[in-house]
Amino acid sequence: MTGLTTLLEVGGPLAAIGGGAAYTRAKHPAAYWSTIGLPISTTRLLSSYGSIMEACGLTVAPSRLRILAVKATTRREVRPVPPRRGIIRPTTTGLRIRLRLAPGQEPADVAASAERLRHAWGVHAVYVTTLKPGVVELRLVGYDVLRRVRMPRKLPSALLKVPVALREDATPFVRDYRVVPHQLTLGATLSGKSMYLRHLVAGLARQSVALVGIVCKRGVELSPFAARLSALATDPDQAADLLPALIDEMEDRYDLIKSRQGIAFNTSDEEITSDIWGLPENERPVPIVLFVDEVAELFLVATRKDEERRDEMVTQLIRLAQLGRAAGIYLEVCGQRFGAELGKGATMLRAQLTGRVCHRVNDEASAKMALGDIAPEAVGTACAIAPERPGLAVAGDTSGGWSRIRTPYLSLGDAAEICRDSAHLVPDLPALKRFQPYAPAQPVKAPGPNVQPRPATN
Repeated sequence: MTGLTTLLEVGGPLAAIGGGAAYTRAKHPAAYWSTIGLPISTTRLLSSYGSIMEACGLTVAPSRLRILAVKATTRREVRPVPPRRGIIRPTTTGLRIRLRLAPGQEPADVAASAERLRHAWGVHAVYVTTLKPGVVELRLVGYDVLRRVRMPRKLPSALLKVPVALREDATPFVRDYRVVPHQLTLGATLSGKSMYLRHLVAGLARQSVALVGIVCKRGVELSPFAARLSALATDPDQAADLLPALIDEMEDRYDLIKSRQGIAFNTSDEEITSDIWGLPENERPVPIVLFVDEVAELFLVATRKDEERRDEMVTQLIRLAQLGRAAGIYLEVCGQRFGAELGKGATMLRAQLTGRVCHRVNDEASAKMALGDIAPEAVGTACAIAPERPGLAVAGDTSGGWSRIRTPYLSLGDAAEICRDSAHLVPDLPALKRFQPYAPAQPVKAPGPNVQPRPATN
């Protein structure tokens, strides 16, 4: 009986602690990492750094001077030299550590051993970033940050910069239109593409930017944000009228740049290398972001008349993609499917879209169309996205880099409220005035009495 009592007294608390740790790790991974995972991983790293580096082939032979110094002072064995380790910096999602590479090493050697280091130190992932020649940073991520997305507290904020998702290395994915002016975003139904678009609209709504939308499915994606839109086309016929207006606006802005910088008016737009950001702030036109959802609808035709209209719209989109950046006009092209079979101009339009975001798609050809020309190794990752993880996507650009990202949840009502609160930021653009959607005013509730009436007593 005494042994059973002792077992209960000792085993009961241990079982409770173990069960609580397992529950916390499954349901609250961030809390588990901060309390348990961080100390364990730090201890592993400090106690086994040299041996793990040697096992991963990340050591070099010591110099002759080092060999002579060790033999002169001690009798211990001279071991290979690992990269010199910097200070370990803990974060809410993992660890950061800088390494100064030994002579003869390169960052690719460390990147090739990232998977081995992940298993050796018991973390979810290890990412390698080159800071300067001879110095790399290891970012250790303690748990799967894309399972339940929590954006960092400190996010970059500037004009035309929108933190829209979280990368798999726990850093924010920022859509910067000044760096990547045009982007192609693909995703099947319920893949999270609409959530991504919702975050972009909500983030830009708070800035001094004109938002223009073309949604060829009766405008259902952008109609809730009508209070903040400067123009909206809900079918191909309206799009055929809106795109020439944007072309005229772009040409007017080029004329403004010419007049302000002393360029002759007979100079073609293609020969102008400057942009609106070189103009004084009081003369600078407001940037315009054009959202094109279901872009395939602009390419589909049923009659010869529709084919002529299609060719005109595609030509205008290509012109905006080629020349719009300097005039402060940026494109966000979205769709479920985008391929060369859409017709003439599809491949040319894609070539102008620097950024690429591919959510879950229904066929490999769509993933190849989005990522195959810039990051072929990312196509397989995009095709492996599970339907149970909406919002998960692969983001790449023409530099060849790519990473997995996931957009946090944002309800349609919250995004619409942000747009209604920012309705006063809608700029005055006479060329787009006739395309501005109708936004019904919100009913104002009459304030109730401050003092509750009391019934008179006899």
